[in-house]
Amino acid sequence: MKLESDRGGEGGRLLVLLHGLGATRHVWQPMLSTVSARWPGSWIAPDLRGHGASPHAASYALGLHAADVAELVLSSGGWNEIVVVGHSMGGVVALALASGWFGLAPTRVFGLGIKVVWTQDELTRLGEMAAAPVRWLDTKEDAVTRYLKASGLAGHIEANSPAAQAGIVKGESGWRLASDPATASIGAPPMRTLIDAAHAPVHLARGETDRMVTRDQLRIFDPAAADLAGLSHNAMVENASTVWNWLESNRA
Repeated sequence: MKLESDRGGEGGRLLVLLHGLGATRHVWQPMLSTVSARWPGSWIAPDLRGHGASPHAASYALGLHAADVAELVLSSGGWNEIVVVGHSMGGVVALALASGWFGLAPTRVFGLGIKVVWTQDELTRLGEMAAAPVRWLDTKEDAVTRYLKASGLAGHIEANSPAAQAGIVKGESGWRLASDPATASIGAPPMRTLIDAAHAPVHLARGETDRMVTRDQLRIFDPAAADLAGLSHNAMVENASTVWNWLESNRA
């Protein structure tokens, strides 16, 4: 599947930025505002299938997300280094790419804010979200408010910002979120399988107040998993510099 993406920089070192469930590539804008000073190379940030401006699909299986990203990266040039950074669900896609199963060989993989422990009630709610019909809203303002709440970005970005506007679309029945509700069908990540299959170093972190995952839970899979001080789930939006510092501290 052809993914919509933003890209920039130059050179054979590529940074791939993958957003989380229900979000868009625009969540990386705070980090990209300083990318020329913090990353010596090229970068690409796609909307995953079913999100933002990328097409909706019949399936949102993890392997299909990873295959989409691999196709995008491989068709974008020849790279001598590929670093993949994923947030939440995007972090799971990054881990899948670390396996090399999709023709891509990342040099290093970073997973930020991945929820690794799921209760049955949480999985049931996720399934209900995936099966729910599209919800149409009468006004653009209502749609933006719902997007910011659903994505966890409320209070972190302005309602009139390009990042907020990218999360909604207009249709014949009014306004809706850009993401397909069925994207929630991806379910809980098979973390142990992904970690065991990784052929690249994997680094995990979370905002220290992230309610979706604890550091101890992450350290089952990465003994050096980090807490990013003062941040919560959308750490890359809350304080891009702190996330850059984490990446740089683990970039050999």
